[in-house]
Amino acid sequence: MKTDFKKIDKIFSEIRKIVVGQDYMIDRLLIGLFTQGHILLEGVPGLAKTLTVKTLSKVLKLDFNRIQFTPDLLPSDLIGTMIFNQKNSKFEVKKGPVFSNIILADEINRSPAKVQSALLESMQENQVTIGDTSYNLDNPFLVLATQNPIDQEGTYPLPEAQRDRFMMKINVNYPTKEEELEIMKRMSNLNFNDKINRVLTKKDILKIRDHINKVSISDSLEKYIISIVSATRNPEIIGLENESDYINYGASPRASINMNLASKAIAFFNERDYVLPDDIKNVAVDVLNHRIILNYEAEADGITTTQIINSILEKIEINS
Repeated sequence: MKTDFKKIDKIFSEIRKIVVGQDYMIDRLLIGLFTQGHILLEGVPGLAKTLTVKTLSKVLKLDFNRIQFTPDLLPSDLIGTMIFNQKNSKFEVKKGPVFSNIILADEINRSPAKVQSALLESMQENQVTIGDTSYNLDNPFLVLATQNPIDQEGTYPLPEAQRDRFMMKINVNYPTKEEELEIMKRMSNLNFNDKINRVLTKKDILKIRDHINKVSISDSLEKYIISIVSATRNPEIIGLENESDYINYGASPRASINMNLASKAIAFFNERDYVLPDDIKNVAVDVLNHRIILNYEAEADGITTTQIINSILEKIEINS
């Protein structure tokens, strides 16, 4: 197991050869990879979202496909279609780019809901249906989607059902001045060496998944997770009367499952075989922020899901 810890550290060091900063995003991408959870990345253009995902796939030497979502994209452009072969007068399957290990759905909110929902079966069932036949996807399979939060013209908000399929939504922030200085120096060097080494095999990834699955979490912490998720639906039960006025819908049971898995991964990354309360608090915002649906009153008052989640975390105590 100690060897696996060192390999995770090695992943960070290899990605840092290309990407400056963004350790938080890398950490979350690895959580998704090792717990079979898809990740939604939200941030303005130019914050290395695409570069980080592409570099991660190289470090892991996994099959990678980038799909640029556009208004004219069709579902068949993602999953594939049936093609008539004139030589043998038969229909044959032409598989789409979703048949890969890591899928980067770039600017996913640029395409209509019909195209976005074409990913749903692959994300939930790890399979794709073309015609009358279902095809299993390779393992590991991870969908990493990006969306631009500021440019609303020509965009289509993700349906709630699809947002719920993402394990976490990560808000990618601007780099610090020091990081941006290093980015500028590195990327303006035409002789920049972008060679990186492979760290893990597919077998290693599945092995680490098994280790994370064996990380223990106490009954009290499992109940703590349930209390947090329940409070997003009915904040008044923990004394947050004002917050209850801002919420239309709380988080689904997928939030409880994903918070459990993500906290185990955090514990493993910190070389522990047991979960601490801080591990749960560490992932709570990312797991919940896209699952809480606020009303117009919250928007008018400038209330965010992050503020509500933090209020819940401050209010709920852990019962031993």
